[in-house]
Amino acid sequence: MKVVRHTDRDFAQRLRELDAPSSLFDLDIEQSARAILEAVQTRGDAAVLELIERFDGAKLPASQLAVTQAELMRASLQAGDALRAAVAAADKNIAAFAKKSRRKDWQARNSHGASVGERFDPFQRVGIYIPGGAAPLVSTALMTVTLARVAGCPQIVVCTPCDKEGAINDALLFAARGAGATEIYRVGGAQAIGAMAFGTNTIARVQKIFGPGNAYVVAAKRLVVGRVAIDLLPGPSEVLVLADETANPKFVAADLLAQAEHGSGHERVWLVTTSTTVLKEVQAELSRQLPGLARREFIERVLQNNGWLIQVDTMPAAVALVNRLAPEHCEVMTRKAREVSRGIVTAGAIFIGPNSPTVLGDYVAGPSHTLPTGGAAASFAGLTVGQFQRRTSEVEYTRAALRKAVRAVTSFAQVEGLSAHGASAQVRFTS
Repeated sequence: MKVVRHTDRDFAQRLRELDAPSSLFDLDIEQSARAILEAVQTRGDAAVLELIERFDGAKLPASQLAVTQAELMRASLQAGDALRAAVAAADKNIAAFAKKSRRKDWQARNSHGASVGERFDPFQRVGIYIPGGAAPLVSTALMTVTLARVAGCPQIVVCTPCDKEGAINDALLFAARGAGATEIYRVGGAQAIGAMAFGTNTIARVQKIFGPGNAYVVAAKRLVVGRVAIDLLPGPSEVLVLADETANPKFVAADLLAQAEHGSGHERVWLVTTSTTVLKEVQAELSRQLPGLARREFIERVLQNNGWLIQVDTMPAAVALVNRLAPEHCEVMTRKAREVSRGIVTAGAIFIGPNSPTVLGDYVAGPSHTLPTGGAAASFAGLTVGQFQRRTSEVEYTRAALRKAVRAVTSFAQVEGLSAHGASAQVRFTS
């Protein structure tokens, strides 16, 4: 890992390396994603099937893109008691959290006495990307599909990669179906985003696309905005631990390692601390804990390329650095952790205190783990049930209310040189 201390002569220069663009904005990745999208838009199912064979190694006919009811039934039968209990516990918290944040219709009277308000309807057809591959993210099915179900979306389309035999992880299928998916397709990568955005003979287009993915998936999502809506830019995982001298180095190291193990190689992990001792002990703990982990090779690559141990001189400087980095996950392990956390205004999610590791948010706490990465948390919030609802404003004037508004409408129309605008209000009193 890269070690930087505020006493280093080149401290400011080293910190500028942190501002290097993430994989979300890699031009080579964007060009590759664009080519895939163009192929899917032009050739539909044929392009999707070719890309599945190229990237996943599975040779499929179009008739096998959709997961069958028989496959879903088999996956359900395969689910053991431990998985069923975990899925039920997570779904309960996720659904409860979503119901609390679901947006509600409202109406009020404006200064003219007219009725104005907002209506929130569920999107009728949504697409959800669930990463698969070496580490199928079963939890992501719950963190996305459950929200769509709570919002009331009638058509919930899931796309997820298959293996070389065309199979999808049974636990993922069990979770997706249980959460409320109405269609599941064995399509991954940027080609899945293209299929949902443009539509093919097999996969009808959706209104909005949700879900995390690798850098190619996220680049594809950015490129289809306008054809469809998207949720946010949730790319490779990130965690930043903000620690003072009270932090337990074992906890810090374990949490950094956990988010580094996803496997894309583009994950990013940071420790920002005011303590020389904590920095040294975390470094030692990483070396102790790493050899015993199953995905050691993936983790080592992340730590080498995108791992930082940073010591700053004061807690205000530490908080300022957190806000500059805008991490996906931020853990606060300090004295008065809640008070310190109030100064953090750009993180995707904040985990407060030594007993709130990010993995709770990954799996069971309740808020969706679909969060912005690559610095996007400075502008985007994490996924909420409200993003599955389409907002419509409503306006209803009576004749008496319209009479009160005509003078202002006429004035605006005259200033803007749009006489027909004024006439459309005045005609109701001159006919």
